[in-house]
Amino acid sequence: MKQTLQLKMGQQLTMTPQLQQAIRLLQLSTLDLQAEIQEALDSNPMLETQEDSGEASQDTSKDQSESKSNEQETSERDNYDDSSATDSEWSEDIPNDLAVDTSWDDVYQSAPSGSGLSKPDNEDFDFESRRAVTETLQDHLHWQLNLTPMSDLDREIAEVIIDAVEPSGMLSQTADEIFEGIVKHHEELEMDEVIAVLHRVQQFDPVGVASQDIRECLMIQLSHLAPETEELATAKSIVNQYLELLGSRDFKQLMRRLKVKEPQLQKAIALIQSLNPRPGDAISTETAEYVVPDVFVQKENNRWQVQLNPEIAPKIRINQDYASLVKRADSSSDNTFLRDNLQEARWFLKSLQSRNETLLKVATCIVEKQQGFLDHGPEAMRPMVLHDVAEEVEMHESTISRVTTQKYMHTPQGIFELKYFFSSHVATDSGGECSSTAIRAIIKKLVAAENAKKPLSDSKITALLAEQGIKVARRTIAKYRESLGIPPSNERKRLV
Repeated sequence: MKQTLQLKMGQQLTMTPQLQQAIRLLQLSTLDLQAEIQEALDSNPMLETQEDSGEASQDTSKDQSESKSNEQETSERDNYDDSSATDSEWSEDIPNDLAVDTSWDDVYQSAPSGSGLSKPDNEDFDFESRRAVTETLQDHLHWQLNLTPMSDLDREIAEVIIDAVEPSGMLSQTADEIFEGIVKHHEELEMDEVIAVLHRVQQFDPVGVASQDIRECLMIQLSHLAPETEELATAKSIVNQYLELLGSRDFKQLMRRLKVKEPQLQKAIALIQSLNPRPGDAISTETAEYVVPDVFVQKENNRWQVQLNPEIAPKIRINQDYASLVKRADSSSDNTFLRDNLQEARWFLKSLQSRNETLLKVATCIVEKQQGFLDHGPEAMRPMVLHDVAEEVEMHESTISRVTTQKYMHTPQGIFELKYFFSSHVATDSGGECSSTAIRAIIKKLVAAENAKKPLSDSKITALLAEQGIKVARRTIAKYRESLGIPPSNERKRLV
């Protein structure tokens, strides 16, 4: 093939390192942002936390405390300003922008060896990875097995059974499958011995563990109750023979077959409902997760005020002692390292400030549009999409999406992710619009107030919403109901 030169014209999106960093910080959650700031503090000597300053002069006398505190406040105000005298002195030699589609490593040098400013080799211990591990269900069962006297063969069978227990507490294999797996190594083993060991393991805590199905799990728990428990025999009969009828809520058929009256059946069902069909959940290894709100909303003087959470990230600033070491005309490796880190620190602080301003601007716009929700709850939620906020704050929809992802707002109604306030709309008879979130709230309210003996069907809920002027199809009601975790009407039927 002959090589030729061709000239083409095209458009391509290019981003500077500053823009790349700002976008990355914008979409970080609170925990990720804290980790990013901590990493910047560890790697960049030009950054420091604001709490570190002014601690050395706390033991001054009372006569000089007032004057020194004023001087300290003045110096801190100077430090807060990114364009202070010390910082701006070297701004002439530091570029304000970089070439597009470049990275920090392409421009800035790493710490020179022997400069004393490189990252130490002995890093801090990772305490998060060294924390105590929560006991699992298998650990709990093995601990009880070690306290139970058994023969070597029975102990081996029990260990196989425990290994087959799922986190829910149920067996992942049947007794026949367990027997087939063990008999390959012990040909003299009989099925009765496996069943006997299984029954012993089923007596371990939590009650009902190592059950083969839900019926066996409930029967084991019922057998541990006191014999004088009211309607215990009826409950055992329901679980053992008529569990399918109980699942379909056919109470009339249950009363006919058990030959009991409604009060007796009601007490037996209440006893069954007090049991745990997933006994393994009592030994849970999951740790609690806490949500830290990024924005606080509160009403002051009949107006909703929005403010950022000051505790979501440590306050950082440029270390003026290190910044003063930068020499204007010096091109040594140490001075270049200091100058590069100073510029990187300035851009990092600017990106943080841009993130906070964008978050506050978007949150304020959401609060202005959803004041009805803040005053009256989810039923007053207005329909809103990303385009509405993007047009209001004059930003792109992708930016709004990044800001509202994994960011939370603390309101009098509770803590919600910013994406919660966005929803589609449904037309009303009056020509207006109703939010899908408001419809879900109405459905939840109607179900909570329904007659337990005659729960509302999806068609009935559709008719009730139509009476309020909200046009919603029955399949849409079913979709909203399932998203709320509300079972169908036949599964919501109760005796009381």
